[in-house]
Amino acid sequence: MIISASRRTDIPSFYSEWFYNRLREGYVLVRNPMNAHQVGKISLSPEVVDGIVFWTKNPIPMMGRLSELDGYHYYFQFTLTAYGKDVEPGIPSKNQRMIPAFCELSKQIGRERVVWRYDPIFLSEDYTVEYHLKYFRVLAKKLAPYTDTCTVSFLDFYRNAAGALRPRGIRAPSREEQLTLMCNFSETAKADGIRVNTCAEEGDFAGYGIGHACCIDRERLERIGGVRLDVKKDPNQREACGCVSSMDIGVYNTCPNGCIYCYANYGPNRQGGRVSRHDPGSPLLWGEIREGDVVKERKAVSYADRQLSLFDRQRRF
Repeated sequence: MIISASRRTDIPSFYSEWFYNRLREGYVLVRNPMNAHQVGKISLSPEVVDGIVFWTKNPIPMMGRLSELDGYHYYFQFTLTAYGKDVEPGIPSKNQRMIPAFCELSKQIGRERVVWRYDPIFLSEDYTVEYHLKYFRVLAKKLAPYTDTCTVSFLDFYRNAAGALRPRGIRAPSREEQLTLMCNFSETAKADGIRVNTCAEEGDFAGYGIGHACCIDRERLERIGGVRLDVKKDPNQREACGCVSSMDIGVYNTCPNGCIYCYANYGPNRQGGRVSRHDPGSPLLWGEIREGDVVKERKAVSYADRQLSLFDRQRRF
C-alpha cells in the first residue's frame, strides 16, 4: 500500500504534528469525499505501507522530526515556483525560506527523495513566457545539486478556481507557447543534470526529451526501498496520469496556503472554519465521528514482491 499525503491539502506544512501522531498510533481515519458518512480506517504499519509520498510547498514544520519516519520509504513532491504573493499568498519567501528548505531537505534525505515541481504554469501580464524562462533557469541552477527531476504541468481551469483566475487575465499557454517553454526548460534542466517530465498532460513533448510523470512513482519507491512493488496504475486518476494506486489521507478545503489556482479548496473562505476545527490528536485530520457514520477498516496489503526473478538472479553473476 502507498500513502499519498496529500493531493488534497498540505500535510507537511500545516498538519505535521497530526501526521506524526498518526504514525505513532499506527492508523488514520479518512472520510470518503464522495460519501460523507463513510469513513475508512487505514493502517499505517510499516509492514503494509510500501511508501509515502508527501506533497508540499513548505516542508519546514516537518523537517525537525524526520527521524520518526525511519522504517518507512518516502519522498517529497516539493512545489517551488516563481510566482509571488499575489498568486501564492501563504508561502514564505522563496529566496529566504523555501529554496534553503529545499536544499536542506535534500541534504537530510537524499537527492532522489526530493522531486521539484514547477507547476501549474500559466501566463498573464506579469507572468509571461519570458518570465518563466528566466526564473526557471534561476531555480534550476540553485536546485540542481539537490534533485534529479522536475515535474511541470500547465494550468487547468478547475471550476472552483476559475472565478479567481479570469479577472486577473490569467490563461493557460497556447500549444505554441507550451512548445517554447518545454524546449527551453528541457535544455536548461539537461545542462544542470535535471530530468523534466509532465504531470497529467496529454501533449507529447518527447521530441525535447520530456516524458510523462508518475508522481506516485512505483519505480522511485522501488529504488528507495530496494524491493519490487506489484502495483498497477491508479484507475481513479485521469488517463494521462501515470500514478500508481495509492490511498490519500488528506481532506479538501483544509489548506491555508491560499494559492489562487488551487483545485483542493472550493472557495477562498471555505478552509478557515475547517482549519480552526483541526485537532492534532484526532484520528481524523478534520472533524469528528458523527451519528450515522460507518467506520470500516480498509484492506491494507503490501505490494512488495520479495521473490527474486530470473532477471534478478542473472544480474547477480
